[in-house]
Amino acid sequence: MRLDELYHRRFKDTNQSMRRAMWEVLCRVVLQRYFEPSNTVVDLGAGFCEFINNIRCTRKIAVDGNPAVREHAAADVHIVLGDIPAVLTQLGDGCADAVFCSNFLEHLRDKETVLVVLGHVRRILKVGGRLVVIQPNIRYAYKEYWDFFDHHVALSHGSMREALEMTGFHIDVVRPRFLPFTTRSRLPQAAWLVRLYLACLPAQWLLGKQMLVVARKTT
Repeated sequence: MRLDELYHRRFKDTNQSMRRAMWEVLCRVVLQRYFEPSNTVVDLGAGFCEFINNIRCTRKIAVDGNPAVREHAAADVHIVLGDIPAVLTQLGDGCADAVFCSNFLEHLRDKETVLVVLGHVRRILKVGGRLVVIQPNIRYAYKEYWDFFDHHVALSHGSMREALEMTGFHIDVVRPRFLPFTTRSRLPQAAWLVRLYLACLPAQWLLGKQMLVVARKTT
């Protein structure tokens, strides 16, 4: 089974309009603070493009290996299609102000590939540029993490920090518990409830199984 078929099966019963509404709130309430309106932003493993379609910036680049990304990207999103990390060679040094990835690194082949990808991210970022990562945290998601056939690499907020430091990043933010493991878990299914959840740190510490990490290229 190809990955596009796997993802079609996995998400066929998911309410995509609700997912888009949730990401609009997530971008507006939390993530936008890490991205300037003048930025060039790269979304790694863009998938359904919920992030890159909603973030406010000048130039948007979605990188993904699944051709279906074309069906989801907004008209102002430039698509770079190909296997990661090989396709990242198409992006020039210092071409981006910020890079974002959500639920992506766990799909890479092994930890060595994670380091290769992070090395490319650092290369394409301008000095001072940010990498923003939302990632399942194996410390809290260990029960359900391996229920997904395409999960290969397990990272905690500790090992994520180490990987970033090994590739030359400075760590600005580490939130070990940020979002629930999936949108099918106990994340509120209405936009106003998502806003309430994001404003309530105790709820995040109770339900959060994904980390939020923000790192910066300093030299």
